[in-house]
Amino acid sequence: MIDRYTRPEIAEIWSEQGRYARWLQVELTVSEVLAERGVVPAEALEVIRAKADFDVARIAEIEGRVRHDVIAFLTNVAEFVGPESRWLHYGMTSSDVLDTALALQIRDAGRFLRDGVARLGNALETRALEFRRTPCIGRTHGVHAEPTTFGLKLLVFREEMRRNAERLDAALTDAAVGKISGAVGTFAHLPPDVEQAVCAKLEIGFEPAATQVVQRDRHAHLLSVLALVASSLDKIAVELRHLARTEVREVQEEFGKSQKGSSAMPHKRNPWRLENVSGLARVMRGYAVSGLENTALWHERDMSNSSVERIVFPDATATLDFMLTRLAGLVETLVVNSERMQANLELTRGLAYSGTLLLALAEKGLSREDAYGLVQGHAMASWDEGGEFRDRVLADAEIMQWLSKEEIERVFSLDEALRHVDAIFERTLGDRS
Repeated sequence: MIDRYTRPEIAEIWSEQGRYARWLQVELTVSEVLAERGVVPAEALEVIRAKADFDVARIAEIEGRVRHDVIAFLTNVAEFVGPESRWLHYGMTSSDVLDTALALQIRDAGRFLRDGVARLGNALETRALEFRRTPCIGRTHGVHAEPTTFGLKLLVFREEMRRNAERLDAALTDAAVGKISGAVGTFAHLPPDVEQAVCAKLEIGFEPAATQVVQRDRHAHLLSVLALVASSLDKIAVELRHLARTEVREVQEEFGKSQKGSSAMPHKRNPWRLENVSGLARVMRGYAVSGLENTALWHERDMSNSSVERIVFPDATATLDFMLTRLAGLVETLVVNSERMQANLELTRGLAYSGTLLLALAEKGLSREDAYGLVQGHAMASWDEGGEFRDRVLADAEIMQWLSKEEIERVFSLDEALRHVDAIFERTLGDRS
């Protein structure tokens, strides 16, 4: 993580302080559950609760000698607790602490991600409703196609974020699970009900069948979903970046009064924050690959996943949190130029209605092939030579044999082209539409 792309709230979760605090939370919770079962003396638990603490610098000092982070942590906690520390880590292995605490970090970071997805979804919905009837040209292959509305564009993105919210919920639940089943997952020293009670107190799930570790397909699933959400943000950013190009100018990032766009060109208003979202999405997709690579470990466990996870979980969650916050703000403040959208819609002088004209002729009895030839001939002439497509159609005696002037006017009606947009909003948003 770098400070530029990390909010302090999520950085705390992955800090050394945040990590050790959750390790201690796991250790204390196990001691509490064991005390409830009469394994840990009640008096010892009181001392542990009262005195248990840690010092990050001291842990680093100890780890420099023993070369084992969990042992260094436990040694430091014992310095605070005293003789009763013998009941800490009772029946546990290092991964019981590490993986269960990781589940807490995933859960806590996930709350920020859920909030970010919800905020962006709400922003897209609000702006979609604002511009539901604002016409613009739809594009396929980057070329003008048929009329749509800017609100419908945003509604499509909002629906994708709704699906992403469901995916994220499922992936976070799947990954936020702990285990207290020992060195090879056999519960050799503590029974399964201890694990279930500990995870219930911590408000996370538990791994029904584990080796020494929680199985990494869960984490690969989460990182893949985070990358998918990031790719959705990239998709939105790419669309808005195109619409912000000088030749298009249908939207613009909010531009502050004191903002500067270029060190050399004072006129510039660049979509740099949208570009930033697209760039970070490339990094996020790489984290998904790392998660997939971590699924194959030797036997009951090796440690090849550990170094990867120290990087990818903090970076992936912090980066996506930043991206969601940034893009939500951009959507909320996006400057929309509806006049430019109308002008661009009319730029090809009626060619956007060629498909409607084709169908109107076919409905009258002309073969599709003949109708296509008639329409395309005039469309290509308008494309290459200029002039209004409608005027060419009205001047064509053969077409006028099949369609009346009123029918042709209906072909070129923007209201007709967009007549079902409200229905799309209603089936998508229901009462909110």
